[in-house]
Amino acid sequence: MLLHGFSVALSGLNVFLVFIGVFLGTIIGMLPGIGPINAIAILFPIVLQFELTPASALIFFAGIFYGSQYGNSISSILLNVPGTSSAAVTCIDGNPLAKQGRAGSALAMSAVASFSGGVLSIFLLVLFAPLLSKLAIDFGPAEYFVLMVCAFTALTSFSHGSFIKAVFSAILGLAIATVGIDELSFGGMRRFTFGVEELGDGIDFIVVVIGVFAISEVFLFLSDMSSGAVQKVAPLKSVLLSLKELKDSVAGILRSCVTGFLVGVLPGAGATIASFLAYNTEKKMAGDKGNFGKGDLRGVAAPESANNSSAVGSFIPLLVLGVPGSETTAVMLAALITLGVTPGPTMLTDQPDMFWGVAASMFIGNMVLIVLNLPLVKLLAKILLVPRWILMPLIAILSIVGVYVLNGSEFDLLLMLIFGVIGFIMRKTDFPLAPLILGLVLGGLIEVNFRRALTYSYGEFSTFYDSPITIGLWLITLFSLVAPFAIRKLKNRSQ
Repeated sequence: MLLHGFSVALSGLNVFLVFIGVFLGTIIGMLPGIGPINAIAILFPIVLQFELTPASALIFFAGIFYGSQYGNSISSILLNVPGTSSAAVTCIDGNPLAKQGRAGSALAMSAVASFSGGVLSIFLLVLFAPLLSKLAIDFGPAEYFVLMVCAFTALTSFSHGSFIKAVFSAILGLAIATVGIDELSFGGMRRFTFGVEELGDGIDFIVVVIGVFAISEVFLFLSDMSSGAVQKVAPLKSVLLSLKELKDSVAGILRSCVTGFLVGVLPGAGATIASFLAYNTEKKMAGDKGNFGKGDLRGVAAPESANNSSAVGSFIPLLVLGVPGSETTAVMLAALITLGVTPGPTMLTDQPDMFWGVAASMFIGNMVLIVLNLPLVKLLAKILLVPRWILMPLIAILSIVGVYVLNGSEFDLLLMLIFGVIGFIMRKTDFPLAPLILGLVLGGLIEVNFRRALTYSYGEFSTFYDSPITIGLWLITLFSLVAPFAIRKLKNRSQ
């Protein structure tokens, strides 16, 4: 069936669509606020005009989707401007590496990890699609809640200094997530809007992410400049990866690929959770030998591998269950329905051109991505040689445009500025930013699934531990909390 898929993907038109898709995806991924979801929504009417087959249209949209995952890493590493919330994880180690003069190595690692995660997860897609589609059906609100709690234990690993500061940062993220309409209340009650009409729809991820990362970077530059201690970026070193660096990251790339793929299969989980879980796992595996948070190539490899494998995994619920696994695949689902295709469990046999053609096109697309991007690493890294007093206004302009195009709202720009100030204060006082983003991402999911699970079980808390999946996830959560302390005690005893 995969060979049949290659016969579809290797037709002249589809090869062209793959190339254009991944190229546009890379460019779009570099621009904050645009994202693949907006690109697909904008390009869909054009696709209709050309009367493409549903398989060709999906191949094109898929190229934009996973191409943008790599594009996100470019602006995250070079400018500390994440294009999406999932790319915020790459900023944690990618940008410090760039400041140390290792932008080329970070970009090369991102390309290799993205390619590896993307290609390996396609094998998983081909081999396990039917099995994983059945597993995804078994995930109800209780299972999702426990999964989110399991993911949230990651915050303990992000505390470089004070654990209390990490907890405070996470609570702030959770608090931001509660602003807006309560989805489960009768009539949609507004919460914590303080009478501000614009807060009714909540606070957008991108507004917060760009504020705390990009705008705070501008404020830090201005602060350093006023004190006469402007931080200079180290001169650009080698743009190639050493064999040792590659060897040290191989195991992490493989682990992150599996993590990203499994999270991608779960509808609604998304690449952001996959990136955090992968990064958290690698940080725990490295222990005291890692330099995570200060510039570790493994901290770039893990989220980039997870990002791309999650994008591939999200096609299983889309095509096999007809359930979108993310906002981007939700737009793809709407596009397929418009083209007269209704995804479901019989798609693998009834419409093999669609499923297997897309799977085969991903092999081609990932090959195009690495051939396209590795030669550009040296050129892209030179962006850092632009004087900081020129680069910072460009970052500010890029951030303002990226946030404004989200909703065309001036209020979003004000929020971005406020979160920029919050991010600046947190960075100056050594409060970690990662738990804030994690709390923001998971806050809504934890609350909604907790309340739904209790509603479906008529208030019985036993619903959170009465299935094999929830028990397994609780055990993983417990292990992730206990293991670091146990390992530390064992090391101290051995010493």
